[in-house]
Parts: sequence; C-alpha cells; structure tokens
Amino acid sequence: MKQQITYSEAETRALASELASEAKSGQVFCLQGDLGVGKTAFAKGFAAGLGVTEDVVSPTFTIVREYEGRLPFYHFDIYRLPDGDSLYDIGFDEYIEGRGVCLIEWADQLREEMPEDAVWITIEKRPEEGPDCRSITIRKENVL
Repeated sequence: MKQQITYSEAETRALASELASEAKSGQVFCLQGDLGVGKTAFAKGFAAGLGVTEDVVSPTFTIVREYEGRLPFYHFDIYRLPDGDSLYDIGFDEYIEGRGVCLIEWADQLREEMPEDAVWITIEKRPEEGPDCRSITIRKENVL
C-alpha cells in the first residue's frame, strides 16, 4: 500500500501520471472517492501518463470513453449502473481482458465485478490541511 498527500490539482494529476507511466497492458485501476473529490482530475493525469493527448472528460452519461496513447485507455464511470449485468452489457469483460488499461470511477459500487488483481485507488479530501489537499491511497488488494 502506498499513501500520498497532494496539495493541489496539479500534484494530484502528476501522481496519477506517474502511476500510469508504469501501467501495463491489461491492468485495471479502480478509483473510489466521494463526489467532487478529484476523480476526474486524477483521470486526466492518468491519461497524460499514458500519452493521451485528447481532452479527457468524465464519461458520466456514456459509461466509458476510449482514448489512444502508448496503450489504449478506457475510462469508465459506473456511478449510474444499477448492477453487474449492466456492466457486462456494455462489454466490460472485453475491456478488462484486452490490451488496454482501464480506469474505473466508482468501482466500489460494483466491487464484486472488479478483477481480483485490480489496483485500488482511494481519494479523500483533507480540508483541515487546505482546500485542495487530498490523501491518495494506492493498494493492490480489494478491501471490502
């Protein structure tokens, strides 16, 4: 487990970019945190670390957006999916078994559907240390 404190959106993006620069084909990253905590900012940094040059936007209503970088990048937002069946209706298994890298916002809502070897990233606000301060925990085990 790795925990890091960031004090700005730029630092959060840089941490995500560093993590993505080491990502390998087929990896799945599960992102969790409250509304407004900075998941999309993290995703933008992650995409940059994969060499994505397009503007990354939240896939809230489309569920998944695909980007090209050094590896294909699949950015999911599963907040509005009611169950695991809905996840597989969009071809989730093909994405996670493919050669790209998946970053899944709100993965904790369908935790049982996530791969056992997924990397879990939890972002939490730390307002007592500043308005843009975040605690970011990265771990490889799925803790219920």
